Amino acid sequence: MAKLKFDFSRLQGRIVEKFGTRGRFAEAMGLSDGQMSDRLNNRVYMDGAEITQAADLLGIPGEEIHAFFLTPKFD
Repeated sequence: MAKLKFDFSRLQGRIVEKFGTRGRFAEAMGLSDGQMSDRLNNRVYMDGAEITQAADLLGIPGEEIHAFFLTPKFD
């Protein structure tokens, strides 16, 4: 069974808009750049606490979380 993947393109745009670089955002999240890369490249799932923290840091309202974090990616 294939692993569900998510499209984080909108999230990555917001990260650059708010933090300038993925590395700065990762630091604000308490993660290394490599750990953040794993999440944004679908190697590791973000858990609910990470999604909530990221949404708060990025100013994403609750009703828009699905659009940034839970949009399925179809290859």
